[in-house]
Amino acid sequence: MDQASIAEAVKQICQEKGISFESVIETIEAALAAAYRKDFGEKNQNIKVDFDIETGQIKVADIKTVVEDVPEEELLKIEAEEEKRAEEKEGKKIEKKAEEPMSQESAEDEEEKKRFNPKTEIQISEAKKIKKTADLGEEIVTDLTVPGEFGRMAAQTAKQVITQKLRETEREVLYDEFKKREGEIIVGVVQRHEGRLVLVDLGRLTALLPPEEQIESEGYAPGSHIKVYIISVTATTKGPEIIVSRSHPEIVKKLFALEIPEIANGVVVIKGIAREAGSRSKVAVWTDQENIDPIGSCIGQRGARIQTIISELKGEKVDIIKYSENPAEFIGNALSPAKIIKIELNEETKTATAVVNENQLSLAIGRAGQNVRLAARLSGWKIDVVAGNETEVGEQTEETKTEDQVDENNETTNKDTEQSEKKEEKPAEEKKVKKEKKEKKKKETKEKTKKTE
Repeated sequence: MDQASIAEAVKQICQEKGISFESVIETIEAALAAAYRKDFGEKNQNIKVDFDIETGQIKVADIKTVVEDVPEEELLKIEAEEEKRAEEKEGKKIEKKAEEPMSQESAEDEEEKKRFNPKTEIQISEAKKIKKTADLGEEIVTDLTVPGEFGRMAAQTAKQVITQKLRETEREVLYDEFKKREGEIIVGVVQRHEGRLVLVDLGRLTALLPPEEQIESEGYAPGSHIKVYIISVTATTKGPEIIVSRSHPEIVKKLFALEIPEIANGVVVIKGIAREAGSRSKVAVWTDQENIDPIGSCIGQRGARIQTIISELKGEKVDIIKYSENPAEFIGNALSPAKIIKIELNEETKTATAVVNENQLSLAIGRAGQNVRLAARLSGWKIDVVAGNETEVGEQTEETKTEDQVDENNETTNKDTEQSEKKEEKPAEEKKVKKEKKEKKKKETKEKTKKTE
């Protein structure tokens, strides 16, 4: 075998497939061992091949573990079983009868009894013929000759095995790599359409974008770049199967984390997302720091941050809602941009009634009920929107007062009336006295005038 070509091929495989060098060498050694066993080995040999990539040398050995001597009867029985298995492998038509279940006692005896495997084990009496100092549990390594023609035959026989093994290893590496990326956003290129299914090229693998995870208003033109959310990665016989989404609510959350530093570092927290993909999303945000505006942080200067997210979502509208522990306040925020007059809550049925002005009713409900539907999903409450006005709400509020409160108010009113009446009596008396004094003064002035004349 040409050393230079093998070494170059191994290095190329490692680079292209992203596989470790050690695993490639192990695969080659296993393939060469299978090829040697087939063409030059014996049935009870445990062939191990040591391949040196630096020198291109191949060493073949039969490795067995030393065990205690086994009775001859058992050896004959084991040989007979081995011959039967060999016949079945060669394709002889042997009718397989259903195996009768062993009794509990025979099963236990079988477990307790250690079976001798002539392929991987050697009796101590035989081992001492090879090595006089052989002991139980020791490995006896018997070097085997490597025929000159083994290089050519091994290359032909091992080619298929190497290819298959490397594919399996590559699948495992890719599966482990993408399994760790479940729940992440990745950039892909639209490859082609297969019916309603869209295939997205992720570089080393092709992902599936099923119809239920697509957005109807989006067009997936071949060659276009899109950001997708990895929903699941499963191992199959053909390699990892990756399902991605464009409509999942988490894609909005991940985009917020990518574009808004305050969310990425945990200063601002996303408390909930309600989404109707391709149309509108409502995102509830919250922070425990008083000097930070969670909504302003998400919008950015002149709306730069939110516009970037909307652009990634292909024009989908995004409402940013301030989260509150108070359900009434949170529901009122969730129904924005409509202005809410009053919200009544029913804790038992978890329903809320939102009262709005007549001119705000259609805005609160939204087109085809979208606004109130998203608000209900976001808050977790069933929301009913009714029309009303501030005056009616005030009257209803007065009617709901308790009788005690009404009585107290009446008493207070009566007291105030009495005090006001008393206050009104005093100025009247004062005016009467002043009037009398004034008239008396006029009379005196007239009398003096007459006397003077």
